[in-house]
Amino acid sequence: MLFTDRADAGQRLAEALQHLEGEEPVVLGLPRGGVPVAFQVARALKAPLDVIVVRKLGVPYQRELGFGAIGEGGVRVISDDIVRRGRLGQADLASVEHAEAAELARQAERFRAGRPRLSLKGRTAIVVDDGIATGATAAAACQVVRAQGASRVVLAVPVAPPDAAERLRTATDEFVCLSTPFAFSAVGEWYQDFSQTPDDEVVALLAQAAADPGPERSAPDAGTAADKDVADKDVEEEVAIDAAGVRLTGDLHLPAGARAVVMFAHGSGSSRHSPRNRLVAAALNEAGLGTLLFDLLTPAEEAHRSNVFDIGTLADRLTAATRWLRDRTALPIGYFGASTGAAAALWSAATPGADVGAVVSRGGRPDLAEPLLVAVRAPTLLIVGGNDNVVIDLNREAEAALRCETRLEIIPGATHLFEEHGALQQVADLARDWFLRHLMQEA
Repeated sequence: MLFTDRADAGQRLAEALQHLEGEEPVVLGLPRGGVPVAFQVARALKAPLDVIVVRKLGVPYQRELGFGAIGEGGVRVISDDIVRRGRLGQADLASVEHAEAAELARQAERFRAGRPRLSLKGRTAIVVDDGIATGATAAAACQVVRAQGASRVVLAVPVAPPDAAERLRTATDEFVCLSTPFAFSAVGEWYQDFSQTPDDEVVALLAQAAADPGPERSAPDAGTAADKDVADKDVEEEVAIDAAGVRLTGDLHLPAGARAVVMFAHGSGSSRHSPRNRLVAAALNEAGLGTLLFDLLTPAEEAHRSNVFDIGTLADRLTAATRWLRDRTALPIGYFGASTGAAAALWSAATPGADVGAVVSRGGRPDLAEPLLVAVRAPTLLIVGGNDNVVIDLNREAEAALRCETRLEIIPGATHLFEEHGALQQVADLARDWFLRHLMQEA
């Protein structure tokens, strides 16, 4: 079983956990990667979400061998057998525990941003991670949760190797795992997008869940908070978009006083939950620009990779979503496209009457919209990594074909996903400046 990203894994995992909704559980994500998965589970089960911060205690001369774990509230889980066989003295134990306790406190404070830890006393606790390799951390987390007073402990993960899964079934009250492939070498190989989850994303997801833990924040139709006359209010909500009869889910954020809004069209192996897109969106929001991140394909459609290269369909849905947005705001609209999503953005911008104020392409494939490039009128910024050689050539050809105001920016040393230190922030800065320059002129 292959997952698009952690959000997709969380949605699928939630379906397998529906039987627990009546127990009013608490969902606990293992940071960092487990939190985006847990967020989807908590929403589906209408359950509160928290992190379970656990630090493994490693034998001083063999750190990968754990002699125990610690959790919040002074919880200690110690293996007397390993302590005895390792001939560990009290000074050894105290030294390791002191260092890990300091890191545990730092992480807990950082992730919760001042909110108290949720009580587990007498509750069903669902511990969620994005996958399991050895299972040591997950097992320690379950022990800590039990020590914190949970009456029932459920461990839920999208994928795990068969041997680890077998061990964990005996360590919990219930173990839920969607896939236990025999050909297992690493968790990341079972995800199309397994990019690192930054601390900021964990903090944001926990804050969002604390503000409204239920999934019924629902997708507004016309006349809700995203209406044309409320641009002076801060709007942040999940929306449902009817795009040619297909229901698409998105996240709309209009900062108070926003004078323009940018729609994100992501590419292959990504989604509206992509940390790369969200970093760019946050930079735009800080500059006073609204953002709409949404999925152009349904989860079932994303499972077939050929669909992400069906640029005509993606562009049609982007155009329909643009009409949907125009029914709710009179603000100027821009497109931010990545990979194949950039081709869809250019294709849609070339549609007669598109009225798009600006386009930014990140690592895009404008060649997939080649027949329509000459019809694009919106000022277009093409951003490519300096080490993304094939895509550089494709973007240079697109720059020559475009008849609108166009600029090609190459970020030295960056690869296709801009994962190098500071590269994605450069993308965000370039996109922000381009949209401010071209969209604010229309406002």
